[in-house]
Amino acid sequence: MDPDEWIELDNDFLSYHASKAARIIARGALCSRTEPCAFNAACELLEHLVAYLPARYPSLFIATAEGMENTVTGESFNVHERPLKEDPMQMAARMVQDDIAIMVEGDDGRYYLRAGSILLPGFWRLQDKMGMSLDEIHESGEVPEYRERLKKGMNNFFSRVQPGGAALRHNYFLQVDDSLPWSHSIGDEDSDGIGWFTAEKNKAIQHHYFRSERQSLRRLPRTGGVVFTIRTYFVPVTEIAKEPYVPGRLASAVRSWGEDVSRYKGRERYQDILLEYLDGEHQKQVEAGLVVEEEEGKYPY
Repeated sequence: MDPDEWIELDNDFLSYHASKAARIIARGALCSRTEPCAFNAACELLEHLVAYLPARYPSLFIATAEGMENTVTGESFNVHERPLKEDPMQMAARMVQDDIAIMVEGDDGRYYLRAGSILLPGFWRLQDKMGMSLDEIHESGEVPEYRERLKKGMNNFFSRVQPGGAALRHNYFLQVDDSLPWSHSIGDEDSDGIGWFTAEKNKAIQHHYFRSERQSLRRLPRTGGVVFTIRTYFVPVTEIAKEPYVPGRLASAVRSWGEDVSRYKGRERYQDILLEYLDGEHQKQVEAGLVVEEEEGKYPY
């Protein structure tokens, strides 16, 4: 990842900001807090944000002696005073559209989730994962093939990531409701049992949303904490299907999932309606002159 592309803000900033601010008030430490052992790392994160954001987005942020100001919301961030006026991760959450987590290395050499603002997660809760190691987070979430294929590489990557070597990845999910902060179709956020088994099956296509996370990973140079940013893009399937090639591409991807990935992403609850719609939109594009062969070798970009 180019360091200049660390944080992405767009014209949805105010709606994301409003949702996050409301959830900080309503849920507080359940979804945004810092453990004492990660306080210095969280403060270092704030220092990086107030240096980065005014330089990258000068029409939205202005640097000040204390930190920075948001010219649109009127917020002023003092990142140097002690004590801080609020939890540092809650302050960081108000600055960006991303959810943010900080992993701190333990005495055993493993990395543990010690600070986070996970306000727009869709499918998981910070309260369930706080204090867990990297392996425990993925294994408790039943991430497909984590133990078999991903565990060793993931741990090696965390131990090797350097302050100047930030990394970037994307994932995607399908969601069958229109709630960015929490997908209520998988259950109430405060219930004991959440999962795709509660979702209504084959809802109308208007309820299907494409959810993609842009995740960055970088090490803080002074404290050594590893910062994980999660910028979520959330768009109706009916909107992304207007783009050339996308309906056929997405249908092919969904059909390619193995049994474990399908279960993890809840395909059984929406595949009939989704695939019928995508196939139909793909056929419309072909009939309108789309040449499928022209995409070969051009994707992924």
